[in-house]
Amino acid sequence: MGVWRWRRNPLRRPTDLVEAWVACVALVCVLLVAPAVGWAAGLQVDGILQRAAREQRQERYLVPAVVVRPSAAAAARAGAAADPSAQRTVPARTTIVASWTAPDGTRHEGSVPAAEEPPLPGDRFRIWTDLRGRLVGQPLDPGAASFHAAMAGLAAALTAAALAETLRRLVVRRLMHRRYIRLDRAWAAAGPDWGRADAGS
Repeated sequence: MGVWRWRRNPLRRPTDLVEAWVACVALVCVLLVAPAVGWAAGLQVDGILQRAAREQRQERYLVPAVVVRPSAAAAARAGAAADPSAQRTVPARTTIVASWTAPDGTRHEGSVPAAEEPPLPGDRFRIWTDLRGRLVGQPLDPGAASFHAAMAGLAAALTAAALAETLRRLVVRRLMHRRYIRLDRAWAAAGPDWGRADAGS
């Protein structure tokens, strides 16, 4: 469809040819440019995320920790739950007081989030810390980084394709507007004489 706009014929308007070229350019953008943009964006994001993952794996350590006692907030919630007159609320994540030794040899104690089942004093588990023993999040997994990069590349490709289609629609709308203006002018010129026997119509 649309090939007839390139053929020479007396019914072809200049706007038909422009519309055909705009559609061709938009199709090339959707089929070639958008995937290239997505691929480039995905590679760029993957490089950044993989570098961040490597840095995090070098700066974060999995150290053993020991449960000391429930935190004050957890104890207060337990006391409130024992009171039948207390209002029911959505349970917050359990926190405990734990102690651990940092990779640099210093000892630390503080509140850390616990697992779904509250651990008992003396239970051992592992937490992520930096070199000085400060709590940090788990390092970014390389597989997760690649997945996020792929999603970013897909989003970039879809955005580029949507932009090309949006521009095509705007140009076609503008061309249609110009056609209607020309048709109105032609009708205004021929309208008064339309259907009269002596008008040659």
